[in-house]
Amino acid sequence: MNRAALLTVAVVVALSGAACARRPDAPPARADLFVVLPGRDGAAGAITVARGADRQALEGAYAALRVTGDGRLEPGRITEQEVRDVFGPALDALPPPATSFILYFTFGTDQLTPESSQALGDVMAEVRRRPDPEVVIVGHTDRVGTVTQNDALSLQRAERVRTTMLGLGLAADRVQAAGRGEREPLVPTDDEVAEPRNRRVEITVR
Repeated sequence: MNRAALLTVAVVVALSGAACARRPDAPPARADLFVVLPGRDGAAGAITVARGADRQALEGAYAALRVTGDGRLEPGRITEQEVRDVFGPALDALPPPATSFILYFTFGTDQLTPESSQALGDVMAEVRRRPDPEVVIVGHTDRVGTVTQNDALSLQRAERVRTTMLGLGLAADRVQAAGRGEREPLVPTDDEVAEPRNRRVEITVR
């Protein structure tokens, strides 16, 4: 199961060298361009650009600010095509954003449920899509059993998935596994409550 994360990118590029005139209390002027880029879902956050005593907030997709050669901050907007024209090579070099998956286990074991066994194929497809993947697997349990037992079981689950992914071609130096026991439930419960959604591993591929 994918869990999308908000991606907001602020990019800056030096467009020219230092200008001739500047205020005595300001750093050397550079003609820079700052842009807030939207994530894949279209959402975007905000950044604040500061130079000397001047501060300017940028909010929303394609909000932009130019630092002129004489050090002034000029806010405005930029089009998607202008972003490609200026930042295209840098954007093309960025790795794709991280993708997250959740796989579930049968009660008290490190055996994936049938549905999650099939979903492991989606995880490996994402791994193969990336030229230099990094994978983090974190195991979890519900609150049935002792803390010590659940610490061991959560790590066992993470290691079981790691071993399976290695058998499917993932390089050992590209994956890490850890267990968090019952400490981070998706669904908070009382002690000794069997909650299937807490018996899981969370896999992040980046």
